[in-house]
Amino acid sequence: MSEAEPEGGEEQSFISHLVELRERLLKGVAAVLLFLVVLLPFANGLYHLIAVPLLERLPQGSKMVAIDVASPFLTPVRLAFFVALFLAMPVLLYQAWRFVAPGLYKHEQRLAMPLLVSAVLMFYVGCAFAYFLVLPKVFTFMLGTTPEGVSMTTDIGRYLDFVLTMFFAFGLCFEVPVIVFILATLGWVTPAQLATNRPYVILGAFVVAAIVAPPDVLSMILLAVPMCLLYEVGVVAVRLFVRRSAASTADAASR
Repeated sequence: MSEAEPEGGEEQSFISHLVELRERLLKGVAAVLLFLVVLLPFANGLYHLIAVPLLERLPQGSKMVAIDVASPFLTPVRLAFFVALFLAMPVLLYQAWRFVAPGLYKHEQRLAMPLLVSAVLMFYVGCAFAYFLVLPKVFTFMLGTTPEGVSMTTDIGRYLDFVLTMFFAFGLCFEVPVIVFILATLGWVTPAQLATNRPYVILGAFVVAAIVAPPDVLSMILLAVPMCLLYEVGVVAVRLFVRRSAASTADAASR
């Protein structure tokens, strides 16, 4: 009977974890739905806002088109959902943090929260970089290379797919310093290794940009160059962290 007690305790602990996970998921879904309900009345306005980088550069009299019958309704609603997910991301990550935090050591908790906040902020910065700088440049380039006699009439659904892909690509691109810092914190790489591997990282950045970015040189450069610069930011952050940790260890030893 005594041998069965630990198994019952483990089963009860597993069930309690599942219950907590369910509660966290429900809170995250509720946050997304709340933002979605608020945004739905403004779905068409949101789509116009996201289409501004292209609309401002189309020739006068040109418009976007909706090829599918349901596109004028479904495309803005789909955009509203992604914007709701975007806005609810801090809530989702906070719920994930509350679920995993009890299993972390105190020093891991102190380090994980700033990294989590930094990751969210850097993703937002990457999306803003794509919207305000990259998309206008890309559309100007594409319209400038359109053959004579060809009218550029973009489908609203395909345009949304293109823009979301750009946002996702640049959002992940701006996570590079956070990823570098995490790898160094885990002890998988050292500042010296990061500096030594710089040429391979630059080559990899351009390879990733060639795969992820639209098929033009300008988009590839606008994605690869920030990745290289952000890698350097991560290297600097790692060096500062290592020096601070070494100084703290030396102070603790002297005491």
